[in-house]
Amino acid sequence: MVRHIVLFQFQKDLPEAVKKEAAERFKKKILALPEKLSLIKSIEVGLNCNPDEKWDICLNSSFESLNDVRTYAAFPDHQAAATELKQFLSGRSCVDYEF
Repeated sequence: MVRHIVLFQFQKDLPEAVKKEAAERFKKKILALPEKLSLIKSIEVGLNCNPDEKWDICLNSSFESLNDVRTYAAFPDHQAAATELKQFLSGRSCVDYEF
């Protein structure tokens, strides 16, 4: 099994309402993916509630293999959600590990 964790950071000068709306849209689109892509074993999107921390969104998902992570990453609905969010970001960090 492979855990896929991605952290996203919004641009600092974005209004809070824009950040919240973008985060909620991204979360909704990502959480809809398991119905369309059965290779997703688990997926969750957390919106940071601690303003003292650097990262705003955490995506935590699991797959059978790294190849499945790559298939998920290339899936058109995932690409659309990621592209929409990207315009608001100043940072992204990712780790994939076996467990």
